[in-house]
Amino acid sequence: MPTPIIIDTDPGQDDAIAIWLAIAAREVIAIDCITAVAGNVPVAQTTANVIRILDCAGRSDLPVHRGAEAPLVVALETAEFVCGPDGLDGSGLPPPSRDADPGHAVEAIIARLRAAPAGLTLCPLGPLTNLALAMRLAPDILPKIERIVLMGGAIGLGNITPAAEFNMHVDPHAAAVVLGCGRPIVMMGLGVTLKAIATHEQIARFATLGTATGRSIHGMLTRPRPGGLGTAGHPMHDACVIAYLLWPELFAGRDCFVSVATEDGPLRGRTTIDWNGRLKRPANAHVIAEVEAHELFERMTGLLATLP
Repeated sequence: MPTPIIIDTDPGQDDAIAIWLAIAAREVIAIDCITAVAGNVPVAQTTANVIRILDCAGRSDLPVHRGAEAPLVVALETAEFVCGPDGLDGSGLPPPSRDADPGHAVEAIIARLRAAPAGLTLCPLGPLTNLALAMRLAPDILPKIERIVLMGGAIGLGNITPAAEFNMHVDPHAAAVVLGCGRPIVMMGLGVTLKAIATHEQIARFATLGTATGRSIHGMLTRPRPGGLGTAGHPMHDACVIAYLLWPELFAGRDCFVSVATEDGPLRGRTTIDWNGRLKRPANAHVIAEVEAHELFERMTGLLATLP
């Protein structure tokens, strides 16, 4: 049976590719619903973007719920300077065909976990605000969380500050709640996602698919970005979350204790990953550090080619 999941997201180009990958893997993954959170852009735009992404893939039937407008404690910081004013710069996607479904994202997460007969896997691709609120409001849902596979954190340098990865920096207090929830967590941080590089040649193949999703992916991955794409290609951070569900054999990591800095200042959102077990504390996450990048993108391209 396909693995039932909830995707919590703040699209974002990488989020779009992750969502399309999950849709394409329908024989392996069953999307229960998609919830939007403020992150790359404000939540009104991330919600609209989820619907635009689903429209393009012919899956406007999937439930979409609008979620938290701001982090738990700190002010929202967004990333239009990277992903463009609408979050999906280069995609060429038209406006959304509909509004979000009734009900707040946090309510939807709680209700769907309570109703799930065998639990759900949570796949957060953005700041962890919605998940943290659900856990605090309804702790009875925790046993229904099969596992959490998230994109966030960094073993080394950050990508929004020298210390922190963007998702953890935006809402470190929510990240602390989730890391402390006691459920199985797989962490896709910058240590692995910056190795998950699609080469320029692989990116060019998306333009040859002759599909709307292919053209959109190619446009997003070849758009001008601060600092350019570098010499190797383009990392697709969030897609690693879905790829791990499909092909765990392409990834390697180890169980670690992970904490996140919540104090104001230059360390906010920094993840301390006890890679060598120096702190002697129980592991709370399986931290992925390696990926077979070439094979990953070969398989991704094959699946994405099946979409309209």
